[in-house]
Amino acid sequence: MDGLVKIEHGKSRIEDGGLKMARRGKFRRSLVLTASVVLIEMLAFNTFAFAQEKVKFPIGESSKTLSYGPLWVAAKMGFFEREGLDVPIITMRGSPLTIQALTADSIYVANATVDTLISAYERGADITMIGGLINGLGLSMIGGKPYKTYTDLRGTTIGSQTLTSGTGFALRLVLKVHGLEYPRDYKLLNIGSAPDRYQALTSGQISSAPVGVPLDLVAKQQGFNIIGYFADDQPNFQFNVYIVKRSWAEKNRALVVRFMKAMALTMRWMIDNREAACGYLSKEMAISIEHCRYASDYNWKSRIWDRNADLNVEGVRTLIKITAEQGILKEPLPQPSKYIDPSYLKQALAELGKK
Repeated sequence: MDGLVKIEHGKSRIEDGGLKMARRGKFRRSLVLTASVVLIEMLAFNTFAFAQEKVKFPIGESSKTLSYGPLWVAAKMGFFEREGLDVPIITMRGSPLTIQALTADSIYVANATVDTLISAYERGADITMIGGLINGLGLSMIGGKPYKTYTDLRGTTIGSQTLTSGTGFALRLVLKVHGLEYPRDYKLLNIGSAPDRYQALTSGQISSAPVGVPLDLVAKQQGFNIIGYFADDQPNFQFNVYIVKRSWAEKNRALVVRFMKAMALTMRWMIDNREAACGYLSKEMAISIEHCRYASDYNWKSRIWDRNADLNVEGVRTLIKITAEQGILKEPLPQPSKYIDPSYLKQALAELGKK
């Protein structure tokens, strides 16, 4: 009996040893399986993080004022980020320098004036406009306290951002409507952006200057004179557009479409959430909520801002005619389609429509 018991105990120990070995093998397999799962999860996370990495997409513009505000709303309120874009906004001194940066591949989108685009295109620049930021002349002519009419400006020095393009171009057109020819009847002083021009006006350095809303309201409240609004003399005028280098955009269509999707979403959000938009813009542009509301309402009412970031084709046609009068274009005049590629915005809106 004792021998039998010993044998049974020995068998029991053998079975216990086998069970422990089996458990250790199962534990090792479990460790391997767990490590594999962790590795797969890490790889999946890294792949996701890589896929979500934002693409650097620099853009240029020529004036940090409220009319250009949608660019900063898109950047700071997450609309560019939603499309996977990291968009530095570079402020440059006038449209010609902005176009120059675009053609040199320093930026991917230039926010510049149509007259500058046409001039550069006709000199061989490989560029096209794909949407509209400022679809009208949201500028007013502000005069110092002694200057109340356009006639009062004869023989004076007027402040401008540029002499021959952009704001300067529009300024000369408006003054011509009122019988003032450059340089016969006035001098132009190239000062810079609207805040710089306004400062020069308040210091008495110049007699007058064009400024955008809401600086006209600020000027009026401080006792300066609103001589006139540019839109009254040039009502159908495409001022500032989104411009790309055609060859680059064709190779990077998906990126350009994502940019236009972000801008369309921004414009839609701004028109539907005006108080929230002004809550941000008043801080970014260092203006009061009151002035932001005034300028925002003016831009939407005057169709200077478009809900879908589209441009005004007839406004481009106006610029073609005016540019021809300056001797840059010859008859027969080209159609606006020569300078516009609507396919990027069209695709962007189609993709947004699916959501």
